[in-house]
Amino acid sequence: MNHLESSFIGKNAFWRYFVMLITVFVATNTIGAIPLLLGIGIKSVNDPEIIERLSADSGNLSQLGFDANMSLALNVFPFIVGLAAFILLMKPLNDRSWKMVINGTDSFRWKRFFISALVWIFLSTVYLFVFIRMDPFNFSLNNTSSSILILALVSMLLIPFQASFEEIIFRGYLMQGFTVIFRNRFFPLIITALLFGLMHGLNPEVKAFGFWVMMPQYILFGLIFGLITLLDDGIEAAMGAHTANNVFLLIMNTNESSALQSDALYVQHTIYPWVEFAALFIMGFLAIMILKRLFKWNNLSFLSGSVEKADTPDHIS
Repeated sequence: MNHLESSFIGKNAFWRYFVMLITVFVATNTIGAIPLLLGIGIKSVNDPEIIERLSADSGNLSQLGFDANMSLALNVFPFIVGLAAFILLMKPLNDRSWKMVINGTDSFRWKRFFISALVWIFLSTVYLFVFIRMDPFNFSLNNTSSSILILALVSMLLIPFQASFEEIIFRGYLMQGFTVIFRNRFFPLIITALLFGLMHGLNPEVKAFGFWVMMPQYILFGLIFGLITLLDDGIEAAMGAHTANNVFLLIMNTNESSALQSDALYVQHTIYPWVEFAALFIMGFLAIMILKRLFKWNNLSFLSGSVEKADTPDHIS
């Protein structure tokens, strides 16, 4: 075990985590917003009302004349900036390599990432087509042109940065930070899942369906990815599942309230949040069971007992 045991390496005073998170947040929302602000500024020269319209519908960047792929790039760019800021600050602030938040070592287990992504895509495909079969009038073909190939390419190039940023911050950095405080796995799992949910509190789905309706779904995502992280002793598998989830939605299925707007293959007209919560619960359980068999997880008592500093981090795989 290395991922959480390595939490005690380096400098772990509370103020260091606070400075890291604030700095990453500021960089994401200032430097990361520059391309979008430039686009708004250029557009507003000829259309002064664009700012007012964007305030009313901030997720609809097509008002700026951008296509869906450019809008996706503008939405993902802040995450790239945030990830870069985190990597640059990790050594001076916490006195350890940023790679340590991956699995407690300087390695990256690519096989874990890709296998987990394939498992999640398989389950998502089954989920989508079962729902289409059950409720065919709730779905419409939206994009059958060759542009969907470009969308797939753009999604696979950009979304790994967005998903990896969130996993590195929550299942990596913060999970390790809370381990230093609580010396166990249970509380870091619960707290990071709650924070992950709250981070999505401004998503358009929350505005459309309500905070208390959508928050359980976001928290459940956090719990699923957190359990995968603990069972696999690292965040690569969680990064793969998270990336696959977002790429799949962008390419295959969108709706008007989605935070991931794209020219997807299908459009879903009516969303049933609690049905989707139940489906996510089943998908998460199946994903964990499949990955348990593929990765031969045996540490099923991972939530019990204390977490102590690792002697020599050295993943082999």
